[in-house]
Amino acid sequence: MVSHTHRTHRSGWLRAAVLGANDGVLSISSLMLGVAAANASSTSAMLLAGLAGLVAGALSMGAGEYVSVSSQADTERADLDTERSALTDHYDAEHAELRDIYVARGLDHDLAGRVSHQLMAHDALAAHARDDIGITDALTARPLQAAVASSISFALGGAVPYLAGVVAPKGVHIPIIAGVSLASLALLGALAARAGGAPIFRGAVRVLIWGALAMGITLTVGALFGAAT
Repeated sequence: MVSHTHRTHRSGWLRAAVLGANDGVLSISSLMLGVAAANASSTSAMLLAGLAGLVAGALSMGAGEYVSVSSQADTERADLDTERSALTDHYDAEHAELRDIYVARGLDHDLAGRVSHQLMAHDALAAHARDDIGITDALTARPLQAAVASSISFALGGAVPYLAGVVAPKGVHIPIIAGVSLASLALLGALAARAGGAPIFRGAVRVLIWGALAMGITLTVGALFGAAT
């Protein structure tokens, strides 16, 4: 028997973790680079801005992810309540609906009717949730899991450029923070691609390009602001 490894069950926490880590690296590095470009002589201001951004960003990412995924969970619950009521009040129509779904997927009418009947006899709501609405255990919304994954990964990602700024010798903060952050973004992109079964090189390059663009713009804005003041 051939065994396959599927990755769909990772999609919820993986998306939140990758988003959090990328955002942590990019947000904190860009913030610190912008402050450093505006006031190159003040290392303490750069580190203070980075620390404040790290704490605020981690909390914001967790709260935002929780609210966002909770909204998805609310929609799923509402859809399931609607389906539950329909099964109670219009069972035969729901059976026909499920049968027609299987016919559209390639089963002949009689076989689709038997499959629909057996699945609904086993668990009617689960059958309609999966095949009618598209809700599965692997893909269902999990707000707390997403919030924790996003918040922790943001903090871990943001700690990388922050620590680079702490240990960097005076006068070379910008190249060290930028270099470490870009390398981290490329690594995160590659790891996320591998975990999701996508091409590693493409995953690393696309994150690297957007990260470099964001840092470059922030550096420019910081330098222009510093020159103006």
